[in-house]
Amino acid sequence: MKSSSFRFLWIGQASANLGDVFYIVGLISIMYTDSQSAFYLALLPFINTFGRFISGYLSPLLFNKYPLKTLLSGSQSSKTVLLFVLASLITLQSKGSIMIILMFIFLIAFLDGLAAPASRAMLPRLVHKDEIVKANSFFSVISQIIQLGGWALGGILVALIGGQAVIWLTFILFVISSCLMMLIQDSTEFHLPQEKNSIGTVLKEGWKIIWHTPVLRKIHVVIFIESIANVVWIAAIIYVFVSEVLQKSEAWWGYINTTFFIGLLIGGLFCTKYSSFIEKNLRKILMITSFSVSAATLLFGYNSIAWIALVLSVLFGIVEQIKSITMETIIQNKASSGNLPKIYGAQGALTSLTFGVASLLLGGMADVIGVQYVFLFAGTLLAAAAVYILASKQIFPTNYYNDCKTEQKEKTAP
Repeated sequence: MKSSSFRFLWIGQASANLGDVFYIVGLISIMYTDSQSAFYLALLPFINTFGRFISGYLSPLLFNKYPLKTLLSGSQSSKTVLLFVLASLITLQSKGSIMIILMFIFLIAFLDGLAAPASRAMLPRLVHKDEIVKANSFFSVISQIIQLGGWALGGILVALIGGQAVIWLTFILFVISSCLMMLIQDSTEFHLPQEKNSIGTVLKEGWKIIWHTPVLRKIHVVIFIESIANVVWIAAIIYVFVSEVLQKSEAWWGYINTTFFIGLLIGGLFCTKYSSFIEKNLRKILMITSFSVSAATLLFGYNSIAWIALVLSVLFGIVEQIKSITMETIIQNKASSGNLPKIYGAQGALTSLTFGVASLLLGGMADVIGVQYVFLFAGTLLAAAAVYILASKQIFPTNYYNDCKTEQKEKTAP
């Protein structure tokens, strides 16, 4: 992890992620001031998710034509240009057009949907095989720190300097990110596909790779189920749970959100410190954490005591993070460097669409049957995913390091 290119990647991605949080916070302030409408604010995350879904679906077309570094630096540079135009329009107009702002949100989200899989696929190319768990964990820790502190810091900055100034601050962060992405050195050679396939065939490539690789297929079945179940941890449903079940003030909504992110952070730090232990016990850790996230969700749904809810929120965050990093490591181990961007593109489209639809469905269920039953439903889904993993355990690698050694011997064998 001492590679300069790896440092450029994580610092550049951290700058981009922090900028993404700041610009959303700034736009929320500007849009609410202009429209005084909660509906327009609700459109913001919807359009953001929709933009990511579209780019995730179309990403194989670009991954087949351009090197990974070109897409990564190009998408971030394009985001920077778009944000500069948006910031200029907001500054020059006394009252910004809501529709124009939403259009820019879609375009930036579309580009971000290309940058995300490219960044994740680039990571294994910049570190040694035996450092992959540590690198994934480090990336997750940085991401959680930004999520934990970025929204609070963004809110403070909006209060101090205003939404427009925060948008310009985001532009500076995007410029830094773009420059760092351009400095990355990727030694993996890029080859254009020898066969010219139809657009439909290319768009299906990532999905075909997932479907025809048993371990990837099973992991993505789990990812699909969890994309539905983990909707219960979004702020809107937690808010209802705090009010109706815990019967506490809005402050406890913030406490639970904070403890959840603290749990994710602790889980990431655990994986960083004990990366070798995780590498040697991939299968066991995947099974244990899968059942643990189900148990934590079910207990959270049954519970009505506030301080226990905080404890369960932390525990869920810890085991969820460890499980996610374990699955990420297995995917990176089983997929070639050329196929990894296409897999992440398909995965991004799958999770964006599933999470968006599930948010509406589970939100409606909370109104009809009660928020506690929604948590119990989610916990049951996670239990089903855990049983699915247990039934398929033989297909998952037991030891990452030995698996890598086996692959290397096969590649070097005459």
